[in-house]
Amino acid sequence: MPIWSPYRRPALASWALGISLLAAATVAQASIRIEIEGVEGSLRRNVVTLLSLERYKDNERVEPEAVERLYRRADDEVRSALRPFGYYEPTVTTAPLTQDRQHNWIVHIAIDPGQPVLITVVSIIVRGDGATDPSFTKLAPPANLKPGHRLEHADYEQAKDDLQRVALTFGYLDARLQRNELLVDPTQHSAEIHLEIDTGARYRFGATTIDQNVIRESQFRRFLRYQEGEFFDVGKQLRTQFALDDSQYFSTVDVERGDPDTEHHTVPMHITAKRSTNSFSFGPGYGTDTGARITAGFTNPVINDRGHRLRILVQASQIEQLADASYDIPIGDPARDRFSIVGLAQYEQLTNSVTASALSLGPSFTEVRGVWQTGIAVNGVHAVTTDELSGRQGDYLVVPQLSFATVPEGYLGEALFTRVLNVSIEGSDAGLGANTNFLRADVQSERVLNISPIWHLLLRGEVGAMVVGNFPELPGFYRFFAGGDRSVRGFEFDSLSPTRYNSLGQPVQIGAPNLITGTFEVERDLPRSFGIATFFDFGNAIDHFNNPLAASVGIGGRWRLPVVTVGLDIAQAVRAPGQASLPGPRLSLNISPKL
Repeated sequence: MPIWSPYRRPALASWALGISLLAAATVAQASIRIEIEGVEGSLRRNVVTLLSLERYKDNERVEPEAVERLYRRADDEVRSALRPFGYYEPTVTTAPLTQDRQHNWIVHIAIDPGQPVLITVVSIIVRGDGATDPSFTKLAPPANLKPGHRLEHADYEQAKDDLQRVALTFGYLDARLQRNELLVDPTQHSAEIHLEIDTGARYRFGATTIDQNVIRESQFRRFLRYQEGEFFDVGKQLRTQFALDDSQYFSTVDVERGDPDTEHHTVPMHITAKRSTNSFSFGPGYGTDTGARITAGFTNPVINDRGHRLRILVQASQIEQLADASYDIPIGDPARDRFSIVGLAQYEQLTNSVTASALSLGPSFTEVRGVWQTGIAVNGVHAVTTDELSGRQGDYLVVPQLSFATVPEGYLGEALFTRVLNVSIEGSDAGLGANTNFLRADVQSERVLNISPIWHLLLRGEVGAMVVGNFPELPGFYRFFAGGDRSVRGFEFDSLSPTRYNSLGQPVQIGAPNLITGTFEVERDLPRSFGIATFFDFGNAIDHFNNPLAASVGIGGRWRLPVVTVGLDIAQAVRAPGQASLPGPRLSLNISPKL
């Protein structure tokens, strides 16, 4: 019988090391292929996520011993992955490990989820001051968190988080969960959910200290969306932050909550703000309606401590040039209401037959009440219009204007790309210097309906009408035209209006006293922020509302950026009243609010 000697260990160790190196060389290029059957969708994704084998499957240098260890974990990991979805007694069959010809490990797992656990009891109780608060009484638990539905742990966690979130949002800063139990009986395939929260007392806004030297403190406080003594609400705190940010008076603003006063149940607030500086902007652009364009802007956001502001915009394109200046004075609610003196110089090639220029200056008043924004303006206008029917004519006139528009609930004065409804009424008469009496109304509407998470319906329309004494004497900027990227695609910008004839008998288009346009567009989301759309446009600038309308159809692509959607469309006219033939396909580039 051989005698064991410690002096033989190095030789045996060398031998074992050689065998290990040989084995390692054998699997140097081996990876793991995982085959799962029996589950799909979210169950399969969770199984794959929790499998240790998944994390090593593309490692070409995994050791055989490591594969064995990971393989032995698979049964428990699959069971753990199924429990959050209510499957507590699955049957998991893992086939023996094998290797293919390339020495890749093959792991086959067959899963039968078994009978799911169903919810039998859901008890959610609110105690304390919040027991009768609509914020809690109207809080609906997840749709599937009710007796008879399959248990999903995520629904239980969401219900628990919702209770705590509502408590902190609406000022129940001492709220505590007294009971949060998920009781599962796998043998009976049943589960009970018990949630109980004691909200404690509801806190109120305390005193607000303000650290800034930009505008008068009395005016600064008019930006606050809350009052001292009101119930604390994180939403009002955030709306105050947004209102101050959007004012453009400040480069930085911090609206912070102080330490709660547990004796008086108040929350002190502290606001710090630093002055904004003058801003300049400059940039090129392109639109299929306007062609190449250049835009430059200047803003002096704080002229004085009363919050007066000066804004100047200059834009030049192939068909239009304008300079717009506005001196704004905040009134009422300074976030939304203002009195302005507005000056505008504008020139535009409206059609091949009409050019128009205008200088205007006048006061305007803008006020928001609820979801309605009202505008009142009176402008002195010098307008010059040249067309092939009446030649060149000039007007000095005074034009009163009244407008109504919808704004989102809680609107804070931010720029809006579109409105559900926008109504404008303006006019003048000979007594105010006009060559012809007119009263003009324009109604625009745009809305996006989400049919499903990936399907959207865009509806857009405009109706314009006027009463006018002698239409050819009306300044060009008040006439209606149709066609273009935001009107009837497939037709050139402002190319749709009745055909008239000059003194030589030549056809000319000088606009119309009425307008109808509409759009139906269906968009489907695609991966990576892209989308595809198909649309139908119709409309025309017309003398009478029973005149025929033009129409077009098309398809387009969408690229959804954080704020806007960039669209490139190709449209084909299918009906063109008054034209000898249909125009060919036309590309349109448009930028619109994000769907």
